[in-house]
Amino acid sequence: MRHDLVVFVPGILGSRLTRDGEDVWNQSARALLSLRNPGRAVEGLMLPPGIGDEAPEGPWALDADHLLKSPRAFPGFLSCLGYPDVRAALGWSDADREGQEPHPGQYLVFPYDWRLSNRLTARRLAARAGTALARWRELAPGVYPEALDDPPRLILMCHSMGGLVARYYLECLGGREDTRALVTLGTPFRGAAKAVRVLTGHAVEPGNVATRALERVLSVNERLALLARSFPSVAQLLPRYAAVLREDGDKRRLLTRVPVPDLPTELVEEAFAFHEDIDSAWERNQNGLATPPYRVHCFAGRAHPTVHGVEVGVDGTLRFPTRFDNDQEWSGDGTVPSGSAMAAWALEREDDALWNGERHAGMAGAESLRHQLGAIRHSRPARQMLSGDAAFGLEVPELAFTGEPFTVRATGPTVAGRTLRARLAPAGRPVTEAKPVTLVPDGTGGATAELTASEGTWVLRVEADRPYTVCHEVVTVGEL
Repeated sequence: MRHDLVVFVPGILGSRLTRDGEDVWNQSARALLSLRNPGRAVEGLMLPPGIGDEAPEGPWALDADHLLKSPRAFPGFLSCLGYPDVRAALGWSDADREGQEPHPGQYLVFPYDWRLSNRLTARRLAARAGTALARWRELAPGVYPEALDDPPRLILMCHSMGGLVARYYLECLGGREDTRALVTLGTPFRGAAKAVRVLTGHAVEPGNVATRALERVLSVNERLALLARSFPSVAQLLPRYAAVLREDGDKRRLLTRVPVPDLPTELVEEAFAFHEDIDSAWERNQNGLATPPYRVHCFAGRAHPTVHGVEVGVDGTLRFPTRFDNDQEWSGDGTVPSGSAMAAWALEREDDALWNGERHAGMAGAESLRHQLGAIRHSRPARQMLSGDAAFGLEVPELAFTGEPFTVRATGPTVAGRTLRARLAPAGRPVTEAKPVTLVPDGTGGATAELTASEGTWVLRVEADRPYTVCHEVVTVGEL
């Protein structure tokens, strides 16, 4: 595999979107959080109604020119710490820590407009990957002798929604014939309930902020919902597992079975149709085959309390619990439930996945995954990771406000007896240089700290000792 072409496919928010060279997301986020000019919060990113699987034109078209390097957040839905030098990480392996980095010609970054339908993005991936693979097959024999007898194929490395793009390419567009491995990092194969939150106008829970911030929260939620409903990609992230529980019922049901107030029916239908396309193609392609022609390496998180569904009250109110039918927190990476991130369509057992304690925002750059990625590329077994050994859960507010303290809470059985410290730094500044704040026991088995910050995007780092463990998250702070 070391002579194959590696293609990195980022997740939603993972590509910089620009118009005339200006970063449109940054402009919209500042307007959204300050509310000085609320209309700008949606006008730069909004897509026209009914765009479906087509590409936008004119004022709606944006350029995806680079992989994201700095932290970004879609409050209450998704965050991304930015991507490190993935190419360098691929040179590492468990057996040889100074392994050979991929040749520049065998590494392709695929930035894309993450607002658009994953079907359209998959078609664009097919074109880019096909051209790059043909070029690399001409060069590879001069770099790796084994390429003469074993023509290079693709290794698709995907974070978050990028894994759905890759699956559509593999099964619906013939990509499986050219692919040797699919590596997914926190991909929501069965969707994520946080998509319901943002699409119904509940991205940020009002209960998480002070009373005087309520007006700001409602305005942010309204504009985020308006924006997200215009993005075909967000609809395709809706959960397709039984994620709805009625307050007067006792059984979880599919979104197609129980109407959720303020969630447009057409968005639910689109989500299920998109995944049905992939599932049907998979079954056709696998007919008569015991295994797919490519290996699947699935990295998934299960240390953090994660919203798994929506509870619909008899009066139409919505709740988004991290537990449903037992007293235990339902875990994941804080965004994607563990059951959704498990590639059950290809892996027979839960133990076949590589479980970790990382949060969704920073999974692609986590040090704990570095050796695993290098091992995969060098055809060595990836070491199993057990999230329960040292990892702790982390609860972070979706949105904080200037001048108002917000609470960071560490949870889980590994918290007791350890010292935990939180550091908070503005995006672009080294978070390790920020002054640490010690978390104190909260009487329930967890530990908490109160922090404050000015308006903007911040990086939170929580460190635990014995053994040393680190979690990162993006914190969005708006003006009050």
